[in-house]
Parts: sequence; structure tokens; C-alpha cells
Amino acid sequence: MLIIIIVIVGLSLLILTHEAGHFWVAKLCGLKVDEFGFGFPPRIKAWKRGETEYSVNWLPFGGFVRISGERGETAVWNGAGDAPRSEAERKRLFFSQPAWKKSVIVLAGVFVNFIIGWLLISAVLMIGTPQALIISGIQPDSPAAQAGIMAGDVVKGYATSQSFIDYINAHRGEPTAIAVLRNDKEIDFTVTPRAVTAPDQGAVGVELEDAGAPREAPLPALWDGLLSAGLLFWLTLAAFGQLVAQLFTHGSLLPGVVGPVGIVSVAEEAGKIGLTYLIQFIGLISINLTVVNLIPFPALDGGRFLMVLIEKIKGSAVPEKFEAWVNGIGFALLILLMVALTVRDVGGLI
Repeated sequence: MLIIIIVIVGLSLLILTHEAGHFWVAKLCGLKVDEFGFGFPPRIKAWKRGETEYSVNWLPFGGFVRISGERGETAVWNGAGDAPRSEAERKRLFFSQPAWKKSVIVLAGVFVNFIIGWLLISAVLMIGTPQALIISGIQPDSPAAQAGIMAGDVVKGYATSQSFIDYINAHRGEPTAIAVLRNDKEIDFTVTPRAVTAPDQGAVGVELEDAGAPREAPLPALWDGLLSAGLLFWLTLAAFGQLVAQLFTHGSLLPGVVGPVGIVSVAEEAGKIGLTYLIQFIGLISINLTVVNLIPFPALDGGRFLMVLIEKIKGSAVPEKFEAWVNGIGFALLILLMVALTVRDVGGLI
């Protein structure tokens, strides 16, 4: 239960910091921010400080920052008494800003998500992860297969593959004790390693994977964390491209895609391995949010950035009604996708 609470708090912080990126950059640029909201309406509670209203809403799947003038000039001038009365007020509205400033504000959230992902990954490198030896595969008809050893088992008592290999080689042809951890339970096996092996044949027939890493000093960890975050960004981008291609091919929700419930479930499993792995997983989610929000789809940051580019290229604003309709439809599709994924994830848990 504690792990689930940590995961929910972690995801909530990722949402809040993403929106805080938009919020603070808009403030730094001198714009008027009407509302900072966590979750989507209906509203639970709201309070006002200065010129900005802060709200907590019932649908905890995201958040939003409502910048004055973001919906266009017509929406401002048709407002109930909030229309700017001077040129100074007009300069604080979103639609009055140059394209570069709009772009910086729109992309601030994804930038913050990348920074958080980088820092979390760097923190894991500074802490270090417990070293473990994992059996990643079993050769058919091998001594390990006959004994009942399975892929995913963690070899107890050995932190590196070489130390385990040395142990096995020293006991070829002899009944040898091997202890593994499986689902938090210790299981003991007796295996007789092959005295003679053929090419591509192991003494016990297991594929090994070294897991974990020693601690790094802060500066090297920050640099390696940045490289890892950049690599994860490109791998996530490539994987998302493949998912989109498969979606058009299969025409259904793919098994590799999960919603909020699925994310919590996976994160809970990561938390069982260790806190550092949970931190690493939340960092990975933050990098994923960076990629997803950059997609040029309506209602996402990438879609809003695309509108700014179109406006810059054509030399005039995109028609407000068209932009409102596109963003509305995009938002509705995102909510439907989120609900569909949640229903499927809950069904998988039952």
C-alpha cells in the first residue's frame, strides 16, 4: 500500500511540475495567468491569490494552466469585464506575444519533465542500485531446465555472472547446490553441470544478466544521467513511432500501452525490487511524458507548438474557432483513450 501511495504522489508531482513549468515561464515573461489547476474539472476546491486562481479538480489525469489571452483575442474582448483597458494590459496577454515567447511558454512543461527525468536518473546513479545476478533465459533440455530453474529467477549469493560461472566450472560433473529467489521466496535446486559442453552450450544451460550498479560521484552521475536521459528520449520516441504504426495496422489498443492504473501496477512491481528502481521508473515516466507531450496532436503541448509554427509561417493568427474546435476534439479523444486504457487495465487486474 505504501508503494502505491508513493507512486501516486510521484505521478502527481510530475503533473504539477509540468504545469508549473508553463506557469512560471508565463509569469517570468510578464503574462497574466488566470488559473493553475491540478486535474480536470469538475472542480473540488479553488482559491485565489493575487490575480491567479488555484484549483483542485476531480479527474486526476493531468492538469492545466489557463493563461489570459490563450484562447484568442475574441475570447478576451467578449469576456465579462476582464478585457484589457490599456496597452500595458494587452501586452500581458498570450495572443499578443511574439512566436518565440509563445513557443518557450508552450514547451516549458516538456522541458521541466526532461530535467526531472534526468535528475531522477542521476540520483539513482549517485545512490547506486543493489547488484544481483538474474537468469534471463534457460536452454532447452539443459540441467537447469530439468531441475526446474526458470527465467527471471535471481541467483542468491552471487553479485556477478563471472563469480557464478567460476563456481559452476569448479563443480562440473558434480551435484551442485544453487539457490534462487522467485517471487520473494527462496528455492533450492541441485544441478549437475555438464562435464563436457558442445559449442553454444552452457554447463548448466542458463543465460545470465548482471543487474545493478555501484555508486557514482555527483558530477559523473549528472553527466551519465544526462546521456542516459537523452538515450531514453530517443528510444522512447522510436518506440512510440512503432506503436503508432502498429495501431494503424491492428486498429486496436496495443498490449504494450497502459493507462494510469497500469502504470501504478508496473511501478508497484518496481518498488518491490527496491526504492532506487522505483525512483528510476518514475524518471522513465517523466522522460515518456516529455515525448508524449511533444507529439503534434491537438490539446498536447506539441499540438499547441504546431499552431504557433503555422501562425508564424502564414503571418497571421490561426482562426480562433478552428483552433478551439481542434483542441476540443483532441482533448475529448485523449480523455476517451485514457478511459479505455483504464477500463482495460482494471479488467486485467480482476
